[in-house]
Amino acid sequence: MKLNERSVAHYATCDSPADHTGFLRKRVERHHHHGTSYQRRWFVLKGNLLFYFEERESREPMGLVVLEGCTVELCEAAEEFAFAIRFDDAGARAYVLVADGQAAMEAWVKALSRASFDYMRLVVRELEKQLEEACKSLAAFRKSPRRSSSSGRKRHLSNPALQPLQEKPTTLENGYSTWSSGGCVAGGATSPDHDGGQTKPPPLPPRRRSAASSATGSPAPGLSPAMLESPVPPETICFSKLHNWYGQEIAVLRREWQERQKKGHP
Repeated sequence: MKLNERSVAHYATCDSPADHTGFLRKRVERHHHHGTSYQRRWFVLKGNLLFYFEERESREPMGLVVLEGCTVELCEAAEEFAFAIRFDDAGARAYVLVADGQAAMEAWVKALSRASFDYMRLVVRELEKQLEEACKSLAAFRKSPRRSSSSGRKRHLSNPALQPLQEKPTTLENGYSTWSSGGCVAGGATSPDHDGGQTKPPPLPPRRRSAASSATGSPAPGLSPAMLESPVPPETICFSKLHNWYGQEIAVLRREWQERQKKGHP
């Protein structure tokens, strides 16, 4: 590998962040030959490049180790806390390094083992695989019919206009069910017209009629006292009972109105 010494020296001393730094004692081995002396050097790891300087304040590196095609492993040596950087090529240099303690040695071995592009390539592939599996799981979850039905149920209930009719409470006014503008009684039942099929305005609701009769001191004619009180408590929703009860009262009022029409009274 051919490197530009000036560019490499600038990269070693520039302000770019380092992945790991620290003092190590270095010994260089050659094939079938073992050195005996160690030199204390300041090491700087940037990416897959391991620089070493004579001193921490030195402005130019003394050497460089390209961490590609190598393995970092603990080694047996007379010095404690020793580890080695070995390359696959026969006859290549093996760098034996000695840290100041157990924690420093473990940190250097960990950092150097993760510095090569081969390691980063494996990490990227594993992350891409995990991302692909996560996307597939998310797509399957979104297409799940159970989730679709439950979300549709939530949207249905969140809109009051889409709620079932029986879930709506009857609107009450002064204890009586109010009349709608379309001629409907509480619960949604309409008042049919038996004369011509045309919808006629319903009679006054019970609240107003009761008020008018109380002004005269006597109940409206044709109605029994038992019919003046609703058989259903106001807080109870029972359409059939309300319909039957209001239907009796409406039939009496309608019959009285028809008799007045025959007699010529408005």
